[in-house]
Amino acid sequence: MKYQSITGKEWILSKYNENLSLEISQKLGIDNFLSKLLSIRKITPENCQSYLSPKIKEFMPNPSVLKDMDLAVDTLIKAIKENKRICILGDYDVDGASSTAIIVNFLKNIYSNFFIYIPDRQVDGYGPSVNSLKNIIEKKGEFLITVDCGTSSFEALEYANQNNIDVLVIDHHQAEIKLPKCKALVNPNQLDDKSNLGYLCAAGVSFLFIVALNRSLRESNFYKDKKINEPDLYDYLDLVALGTICDVVPLIDLNRAFVYQGIQILKKRKNLGIKTLIDVADIKESPNTYHIGFLLGPRINAGGRIGQSDLGANLLTSEDPKKSYEIATTLDSLNKKRKTIEEDILNEAYLLAEKENSNEIILVANKFWHEGLIGIIASRIKERFLKPTIVISSTNNIAKGSCRSIFGFDIGLAILAAKQNGIVIKGGGHKMAAGFSIEENKISDLKSFLISKFKSSKPNFVQNNFIEIDGILSANAVNEKTYEEVSKLGPFGSGNSEPKFIVEDLSMIKINFENDFLLKVLFKNSSGLYLQGICFKNNKEKIIDYLKNFKNHKFH
Repeated sequence: MKYQSITGKEWILSKYNENLSLEISQKLGIDNFLSKLLSIRKITPENCQSYLSPKIKEFMPNPSVLKDMDLAVDTLIKAIKENKRICILGDYDVDGASSTAIIVNFLKNIYSNFFIYIPDRQVDGYGPSVNSLKNIIEKKGEFLITVDCGTSSFEALEYANQNNIDVLVIDHHQAEIKLPKCKALVNPNQLDDKSNLGYLCAAGVSFLFIVALNRSLRESNFYKDKKINEPDLYDYLDLVALGTICDVVPLIDLNRAFVYQGIQILKKRKNLGIKTLIDVADIKESPNTYHIGFLLGPRINAGGRIGQSDLGANLLTSEDPKKSYEIATTLDSLNKKRKTIEEDILNEAYLLAEKENSNEIILVANKFWHEGLIGIIASRIKERFLKPTIVISSTNNIAKGSCRSIFGFDIGLAILAAKQNGIVIKGGGHKMAAGFSIEENKISDLKSFLISKFKSSKPNFVQNNFIEIDGILSANAVNEKTYEEVSKLGPFGSGNSEPKFIVEDLSMIKINFENDFLLKVLFKNSSGLYLQGICFKNNKEKIIDYLKNFKNHKFH
């Protein structure tokens, strides 16, 4: 039987390896249902345990394999010994806030002469800028650590060098051949880095940095001489998990272990800011990747998008319950405001995107769109149209753009190429997301350039016009036991998606509009068993129309 979704995608049943499934089941005593799912993911009996229960020590490299790591550690220790006033400058997104908090919370154990600076999205722009450097100098900053940014900040780091400020860059974004002037640049995505850790987000790289820093301090008897306890680095894994999930990097190898172990730490609520935000967000269940990615992440991001850029970092580094609550409630309010503004922009953007849908790449622009929300809008359009998407907002003839891509087209490299060709003023990113600044009169040039790049990469691109299904379930099998077995395949996210199942022969009983963002549908099977389905806002209108028109038909 052929299955197809309302959106026109064909549902294709994944073929499981019967021999592999049987081998997993017999050797490891794993339930047949779970062993089939493992075989679909090509998990062998030998690596089954490390997949189902990934431990960091199995995947953890020597941090020194990262280019400049040892130099970065030595440079920071020298600055600490010289009592230099250190500034930690992070990006305003969740990965930036998490990375900042990892560095700051570790430094609290060993040093006190430092401060945080998170650039204002609209005043300073992304990463270190000359304006942000001037503010740092006013605050008596003498040594700068940039996290989740800095790799493409040539002008700002040159200004820092001219003002005798040593700079240490910890980043993960795509690098050009030419690198900015700094004391050390730790980034697995610079061209001559041989670590094979390019899949890490900035929080992951920052964690490896404090591992290397901690090791150096231990070996030099720092803790013994100062008579202080060595910090437990596992306590920072909740922050690593937060950044890893929200930056949507692939949950493979070390990332998977980071998230698996980080969620265990998060459940212990050791970080006061995260604990407070969980309470404010009214999360009653044991938190998982869904709660982090869809409930905590958007709230932390809200400060950088439409409010005060340093709220997220301040929350994640706070040790004051009253301050934590004030920040968490502010972020919660900003997130509600963000949703309202986003909905208005999204309605306009979808209409423009429909007109662009004949192109290989969708580019939409409006000078009135809030700059802090264009990244979300780009994500939504990409999800609906399944094409690389660029959303642009502009002021004073200079436009800011945010890009989201699909597997097979490296948008970060494409934007770097546009910069090298003089089309964009500045920009960069990674495979799936990027940002840039551009003169308004060059937007059409950028569109043509990116379409050309896309066409040249098309041999490596496969149009995702189907949905892979892991199996067919009866309505009776949709139960707690099945849920528990499926959950063993987690944590879920990019690179390790949740299994998808077809539940056959259901009749629709009722549609319930929960709110503007959520639709609930009640189904019943031929045996009288009821099941509830939910649909979030993407493609909601199309689904509602279909359900109404085919109310008396059977559904899968």
